[in-house]
Amino acid sequence: MLPWKRVLRPLAALLLAAAAATVPASAAQASSAPSRGWNDYSCKPSAAHPHPVVLVHGTFGNSIDNWLSLAPYLKDRGYCVYSLDYGRLPGVPLFHGLGPIDESAGQLSAFVDKVLSATGAAEADLVGHSQGGMMPRYYLKFLGGAAKVNALVGIAPDNHGTTLGGLTNLLPYFPGAEDLLSAATPGLADQIAGSAFLTRLNAGGDTVPGVRYTVIATRYDEVATPWRSQYLSGSGVNNVLLQDLCPLDLSEHVAIGLFDRIAFHEVANALDPAHATATTCASALS
Repeated sequence: MLPWKRVLRPLAALLLAAAAATVPASAAQASSAPSRGWNDYSCKPSAAHPHPVVLVHGTFGNSIDNWLSLAPYLKDRGYCVYSLDYGRLPGVPLFHGLGPIDESAGQLSAFVDKVLSATGAAEADLVGHSQGGMMPRYYLKFLGGAAKVNALVGIAPDNHGTTLGGLTNLLPYFPGAEDLLSAATPGLADQIAGSAFLTRLNAGGDTVPGVRYTVIATRYDEVATPWRSQYLSGSGVNNVLLQDLCPLDLSEHVAIGLFDRIAFHEVANALDPAHATATTCASALS
């Protein structure tokens, strides 16, 4: 083996491990668990909550494990809730969000159409974690999603790319590393700051008219780094830092999306701003 390959392969493994940190240890069991009331295509949105909610998992996540807490939380509050698997690679079970992100956005488009057809709603709301908070922006901007979406809520979204804690800054020193990542996990390579995908996504502005955007970030994020890069600019944007709501909240990239009820309370506020209530440390008990 050539010397540079001895370095390249561990580097690629480290990059994959950094993204894989978003997966709970119980992923294999969770992916086969019942959906506990969501993905019910007989659900009809109420006058109080007229938009079905589509949950978009993060890199290495899937339609169940990412939402074992948030989906029931929203379902209990009267929402019709749905989740999809996207970005699946051949021969890779359970861990999704790895395919080219523009193709994943097309899969989201088809899923939203399915949900709108089943529920009879004119628009959906999207809630995504990590890549799932960023990828829908491609759907909104390039695939006609703005006409079908009322709001996008991103939980720790890597809207302007990530260095994965600075690790990807090493890529230029290892010729061929970026090509290997693109071939093995194009969905991960697309998220590196400065990628061709992100350059196109963010050219001309972060938002499109007619959609409300909320970003919920944590200063302790170790994956979507630096954390301020998660924020969006433009009209109809509300950027929220979790620690401004509760200074005691220590959630990082995984926890904010999987079980942080302070973040969940702010998601509920973003979905129904007319009835929003203050999000504080006490919201963890709600």
